Amino acid sequence: MSSVIVDARAQAPKNTVLVLAPGLAITVGIALIAYLASHNVGFLKNYQMIMAILLGMLMRNVIGMPAAASEGVAFSLRRILRFSIVLLGLQITAQQATEVGGAGIALIAVGLVTTLFVTVPIGTALGVPRGLSLLIGVGTSICGASAIIAAKAAVQGDDEDAAYAIASITLFGTASIFLYPIINGFLHLSPHDFGLWAGASIHEVAQVVATAFDGGPDALRTGTIAKLTRVAMMAPVIILLGQMGFRLGFGHAHGKARPPFPWFLVGFLAMVGVASFIAMPHTDGGLIDTAALFVRDHMTAISTATAFLLSMAMSAMGVHTDIRHIRSKGVRPLLVGLFSTLFISLTTLAMIRWFT
Repeated sequence: MSSVIVDARAQAPKNTVLVLAPGLAITVGIALIAYLASHNVGFLKNYQMIMAILLGMLMRNVIGMPAAASEGVAFSLRRILRFSIVLLGLQITAQQATEVGGAGIALIAVGLVTTLFVTVPIGTALGVPRGLSLLIGVGTSICGASAIIAAKAAVQGDDEDAAYAIASITLFGTASIFLYPIINGFLHLSPHDFGLWAGASIHEVAQVVATAFDGGPDALRTGTIAKLTRVAMMAPVIILLGQMGFRLGFGHAHGKARPPFPWFLVGFLAMVGVASFIAMPHTDGGLIDTAALFVRDHMTAISTATAFLLSMAMSAMGVHTDIRHIRSKGVRPLLVGLFSTLFISLTTLAMIRWFT
């Protein structure tokens, strides 16, 4: 009789909230620490998500992750990640892309595609796994950590590979903040061209803003718009990778199963359309206009919430990362990141000097 009761209890459905709560508490706590530090410590400003993954890695490799937290951490890494990527679309409008001009958009697209295409073969030549080379190339060519975690989700890549790729683009993107203004002291680019160069080649949005700020208001505006244009190109690139990734040897294939379609990126594109509509004038007082104005008035809060959710996903990725696995990859993947960074920087600079 007692064995029947035990079996019945074992087969009873688990309470989803209770199962997810420990892991969610960890990712929320790490994200909150990263948020408070980035908003109250000067030299940590704009590094909220990067701090979140570093804190997550610190917890995993120093303290360890309780077994009870695994479900909630996995939920943060998958579901919350996808939702936050959808929300990112609200920060980009189709109108913004037009302000860099047709030549600027073409330059950005060429730099993105060529960097992505040359990074994987270089990684292969250096003996770096194709999946890791792909994530480094995506992070370098599109928009840093956000593109890496989106690409990882689309091709079902490894957490350790994503963490290493993020570390690579963080290192070289941060170095760009200091090096670009020094190099421009010799090049004497116009504010527009300097901003375009920064926006077309530097990895993270925060890094672009910090770099372009040195060139003045015009450089800052151009750099920000150019970077947002690159971010907007994330959706078609990641969707294509999701559909073709297994065929090209990326991610984890199981037999002949097709990769899951990244619907969260369709949501991302839909939110870009919503953001474009919200940016239009609204004066007739209708229900739709009222809703658009409400979203516009609360965009700062939405942006803050999006960054916090992304920080939760980043912390989950860090908690999933065993530093011993990253150390075992050696220095070769770092060389791939260096090559990829130099390639997109020099390619976009050459196009700016010759064609704009």
